[in-house]
Amino acid sequence: MTEQTALPETGAVEGKPDAAVVRDALGVGVAVGLSGFAFGVTSAGSGLTLAQTCALSLLVFTGASQFALVGALAAGGNPLTAAAGAFFLGVRNAFYGLRLSQLLVLPRAVRPFAAQWVIDETTAVALAQPTRRGVRIGFTVTGLTLYLLWNLTTLLGALGAEAIGDTAAWGLDAAGPAVFLALLAPMLKSTTERIVAGLAVLLGLGLLPVLPAGVPVLVAALAAPLVLWARGRRAGGAVENRDDREASAGEGER
Repeated sequence: MTEQTALPETGAVEGKPDAAVVRDALGVGVAVGLSGFAFGVTSAGSGLTLAQTCALSLLVFTGASQFALVGALAAGGNPLTAAAGAFFLGVRNAFYGLRLSQLLVLPRAVRPFAAQWVIDETTAVALAQPTRRGVRIGFTVTGLTLYLLWNLTTLLGALGAEAIGDTAAWGLDAAGPAVFLALLAPMLKSTTERIVAGLAVLLGLGLLPVLPAGVPVLVAALAAPLVLWARGRRAGGAVENRDDREASAGEGER
């Protein structure tokens, strides 16, 4: 809670006025919102109706989870398994919400509506702002722009897929995975994150031929705890080795 009170309320800190925050938020909202077209195409090509496709964007509104769900359904996966994979991908938004709640400090009546916009992009823009006013502007403009554009392009993509027929024949079935990778790649900044992503890919692709559709995605989620466990073991071993060397050095001096 100390971070909440330490954040300045207003002011053009470090030369970033409201107009700059709005510009950055609009840039992110428009760039990512256009990806909704790929989701609409992918969802319609997976066999979902126009109403089901639009409902996913209106109610779920988290791109990675939406792509995971329709991807698993397209591969013939069980709906419950597909939903479970989408759910686990969406859990990260709950952790975003814990951080943003301290920065936004919204009235209780507004929080349920704001929660719908707690996603990767709104969190990234909000956390980049130096003042609470900037956080609120960045979150609101990004969320509103992205929500409206994502749902509009979802509708257009679904209508377009119905018009062209078989999306696989046009190669549009690859649009979803391509967009997902494009969104994910810039987030992998540390070595640990890249190792987790690489291991998840190996698990997912390696188990794809032997497990039902949708299950490899769930198993791939184990990559994160496995890597963190191995990293903890390695760090613990390094500490033990250092202690042993220090103990040996102390005995040598005596």
